[in-house]
Amino acid sequence: MAINATTAAAGALLLAVLVAAPPPADGLGLPGSDGLAVVASGDEERAADAPRLESPTPQPVKYDGAQLWRIAYDDQPKKNAVAELQDRFDASMWNYNATSIDIFVTKQMLRQAECFLRTAKIPFEVVIDDLQRAIDTENPSLEETELWENRDGHRMTWTAYHRLEDIYDWMEYLAKTYPDLCSTKSIGKSVQGRELKVLRISNGNPANKAIWMDGGIHAREWISPATVTYIANNLVEDWDNHPEYLRNIDWYILPVHNPDGYEHSHQYDRLWRKNRGGLQYGPCAGVDLNRNYGYRWGGQGTSKQPCSEIYCGSGPFSEPETKAVSKFMETSAANWKGFLTFHSYGQYILYPWGYDRVVPADHADLRRVGDAAADVRMRTQDAHFSKQTNH
Repeated sequence: MAINATTAAAGALLLAVLVAAPPPADGLGLPGSDGLAVVASGDEERAADAPRLESPTPQPVKYDGAQLWRIAYDDQPKKNAVAELQDRFDASMWNYNATSIDIFVTKQMLRQAECFLRTAKIPFEVVIDDLQRAIDTENPSLEETELWENRDGHRMTWTAYHRLEDIYDWMEYLAKTYPDLCSTKSIGKSVQGRELKVLRISNGNPANKAIWMDGGIHAREWISPATVTYIANNLVEDWDNHPEYLRNIDWYILPVHNPDGYEHSHQYDRLWRKNRGGLQYGPCAGVDLNRNYGYRWGGQGTSKQPCSEIYCGSGPFSEPETKAVSKFMETSAANWKGFLTFHSYGQYILYPWGYDRVVPADHADLRRVGDAAADVRMRTQDAHFSKQTNH
């Protein structure tokens, strides 16, 4: 049963895996979470041009004094309070589960929001008391990082969050070191002309089925590329010790689906989420690539407002980053059987559909795979994973 890339999912295994614990224990958990799913023109010729540097150079965004709160979410008064925090105090939801919700509050709104909750007798826990301090210390020092870099012929360490150049150089290192197993391919370019680089891991068996794996579709979710590259590195470096069923799969891995946004989050705004299309719109620039895929585009959980963090773009596959993946999957001879995408933060395994509260025909298979993956994680890392449809 092949994947139709235009739907990005239909009829095949599609799981969105959310990783990392809530901050500050792991800095990669700083951003919010979602499941799967340029300037709005989507003109491929524009993406093929030379890289577009942002002009004028944006000023770094600071989050001094901003906080992350955790509020119980187990009755209607608390849910109403959370809704009011978002409406009246410009708070944003980062994560939620059946019992609690994490809310980001800016310094400017902190006192008013706290007064509101105390008046409403809604208790809350301060998870991060100064977001900028957490951002400034989430990566090890340069001296610490340099102790680990280049020990294996590349700069990737998995003890720090690496820039795009390090990730791409590591991919080329694998292709050069393991030429019979690894190869790289640029499947397109981002809005600003950065390569969308895919790593293929294959033993060359013509009967192999294919699985797609991507990370970093949301710029600020740094643990996503870190996790995807860690998995790929382990798969290659320990290849002979992996079971045959893993070695008889063609793995296609796009570690950074949103390279422009990823670099922007490292250089200017740690909490940037979308791509970097539509820069003429200033703070409203960008499209949520996760919501730009074509199947049931613009449905539940998306927005048509450019300023929204979940803006789905001007149309399905309007962005070169998503269009490149769609075109690659449609034209590839690979026997697609799975599509995995990694997000943060939270312990969730999500499966379709996300556009409405319905499930696909192979719902039972997806649930079975999700249950098995969650059970293994709980046994090995004592982490509780929720399995649910991607609403």
